[in-house]
Amino acid sequence: MIWKRAATLEQLNQTGADCMVGHLGIIITRLDDNEMEGTMPVDQRTRQPFGLLHGGASVVLAETLGSLAGYLCSEGQQQVVGVEINANHLRAVRDGQVRGVCRALHAGRRNQVWQIDIFDEQDRLCCVSRLTTMIVDPR
Repeated sequence: MIWKRAATLEQLNQTGADCMVGHLGIIITRLDDNEMEGTMPVDQRTRQPFGLLHGGASVVLAETLGSLAGYLCSEGQQQVVGVEINANHLRAVRDGQVRGVCRALHAGRRNQVWQIDIFDEQDRLCCVSRLTTMIVDPR
């Protein structure tokens, strides 16, 4: 198991309830020993003007999953901040929901690299994202 902090799905979902995460309808649905998973609806909140899932919304899902995973790999009063994210949008999604699966490529003491794959309801890969985070000690 890579996690250093204990958390329930309910606790993880509560952290995002009153911010962009909650506004976009992102829900953390699975936390196992090495992966985290969450869903996001494809609706009026997350579509771009042409009716497709907005690439920025996919990035919000990816950064949400990676940042929460990063936090779970920190300790005490440490905080986790994102320092770089990229995304390759591979397939358009018009409706339903997407599912992001986050796993660590590197979970070090000071920096972390997270791979987030986003799938549509037919389990087709739609977006591949990589997030780099940094662990910051309290001042």
